[in-house]
Amino acid sequence: MPTTVPDPDPQVIQRVVRTLRPLQRYHRHRVVGMEHLPRSGRVLLVVHHSLATYDGFMLGLAIFEATGRPPRGLGDDMIFRTPLLRRGARAIGIVPASPTAGEDLLRADELVGVAPGGMWEGLRPREERYQTRWQGRRGFVRLALRCGAPMLLAACPRADDLYTVYGSRLTDQVYSRLKAPLPLLRGLGPTLLPRPLQLTHYIAPPIQPPTWVPGREDDDVEALFTQAEATMAALLRRRD
Repeated sequence: MPTTVPDPDPQVIQRVVRTLRPLQRYHRHRVVGMEHLPRSGRVLLVVHHSLATYDGFMLGLAIFEATGRPPRGLGDDMIFRTPLLRRGARAIGIVPASPTAGEDLLRADELVGVAPGGMWEGLRPREERYQTRWQGRRGFVRLALRCGAPMLLAACPRADDLYTVYGSRLTDQVYSRLKAPLPLLRGLGPTLLPRPLQLTHYIAPPIQPPTWVPGREDDDVEALFTQAEATMAALLRRRD
């Protein structure tokens, strides 16, 4: 494994699994479309970012239990600016998001997870539920194209209902200046507990990028990005 992406710590992963078990039961978590996940080879798993965030970890655990493949996440810079978060993230296999780290993992035929919208997507107010905040973020598509990695899109629409997130100028300013989350929200009743909703992840069939051709990359990236956006929008509309 390349030195830029050290192996996770199995003991820490087991502690995380024990933490996730009660959440799995609380939310009666299930996955629809697991059959779309290749059992081997490089894959870029593209997920929608909710405010709760832990739904993504539940998906990772479900994937590991169903396929034996532990997803390796590309994490937000904020995680690695925070000492305790940085140590924990590295221990469970998350690495700082960068083209180099992503390419190293994919060329090692890993299953790599990325949330293109990052925490900014998670901070969406209630008026923007079931939407993406990808804007011009096309790095994940470029990574898939260069590595010839199929993109597997996944979303959990009801994760946006775990909390009511209120639009706040302070939230926007703090994120803009510090890239730190400061949401105004409530969960179950007047508390910060997540609502006991059943959570279902939907996984779409893989999107296979074309062969990378230098000089044609920008056109292919744009076409793939448009396809990925449309696929994620369709997943976020699902309620079955």
